Amino acid sequence: MEYLIEYGMFLAKSATIVIAILLVIGAITASSRQRKSDKKGVLRITPLNDHFDDLRDELRRNLLGKDELKLIHKQEKKQEKAELKAEKLRLKHSKPGEEPVAAADTRKRRIYVLNFDGDIAAEAVSSLREEISAVLTMAEKIDEVVLRLESPGGMVHAYGLASSQLMRLKNQEIPLTICVDKVAASGGYMMACLADRLIAAPFAILGSIGVLVQLPNFYRVLKKNEIDYEIITAGEFKRTLTQFGEITQKAREKVQEDVDVMHQLFKNWVKEHRPSVDIDKIATGETWVGKQSLELNMVDALGTSDECILNLCEEADVFEVEFEIKKSIQDKLGAVLETSIGRVITQWIERSSPNKFQ
Repeated sequence: MEYLIEYGMFLAKSATIVIAILLVIGAITASSRQRKSDKKGVLRITPLNDHFDDLRDELRRNLLGKDELKLIHKQEKKQEKAELKAEKLRLKHSKPGEEPVAAADTRKRRIYVLNFDGDIAAEAVSSLREEISAVLTMAEKIDEVVLRLESPGGMVHAYGLASSQLMRLKNQEIPLTICVDKVAASGGYMMACLADRLIAAPFAILGSIGVLVQLPNFYRVLKKNEIDYEIITAGEFKRTLTQFGEITQKAREKVQEDVDVMHQLFKNWVKEHRPSVDIDKIATGETWVGKQSLELNMVDALGTSDECILNLCEEADVFEVEFEIKKSIQDKLGAVLETSIGRVITQWIERSSPNKFQ
């Protein structure tokens, strides 16, 4: 047993040394990279037409005969030549200052696919704002933006900013389609209702049009142990509910008043951008699955983002636009550690939970 304890201590010390070395190397590398470039990140463009074509071609090679493949390739080359000729003709006759709509009959529409995976602080807005800025430098009124949105909601101000970023597209009259495959609740639905066309998967969760304030209060614990808590403010309502101070009825009423005001603003926002909904019926804080949401006019159609994008590839040039913010070595190591811990916790919950689909 003593040997095992000593061996365990040795492993712990070794791991500590290795982690410390990696952190030092990471700090030096990050500092060096920062001096070389002040760019916030990298904009990555992926032609999704090519991606789906590669998948199709792989299936063709395995399922079709040589003669059939040869005929298909011949037809596709003929179509490509016709499209190339039309594009050359458009470029030849285009003039400086010509209205973007004039190109509608001679070139394919462009679809820009963005992704928003929201957490409580809507941190994905950092990338979203850059992606929208990039798209607006090229997008014309004949084009379209498709946003794949996933979010359970979070802070009001954070999702207010994310929604404001989407408003930039509407202000420039760029059509916006939003697809929800899993969840767009609370702040997520605040964003989703801005869509010109809102599509949800049949079992996606939408709604939660409400406002929540919650925090633990340890005042009685402190009082029991004779511990004083002091807070000095200027302004009657600078602080209302706190974790350690006594909560008064007047403070509760003030917070309730603020929550009611914010809820009304949320309801007005949804009603303004989706006038077909019965706002009093859906603004109860409840959530609904996609099919129910369609019956309540909260969405326009049922389907998945994959189905939507694949259909658009038939008629348009589709590009996925992703702005990847640069991360230091420390951030990357932290992300790996966080992911690993999260995966272990998720597996443990799945194994121990009796309520799961078999």
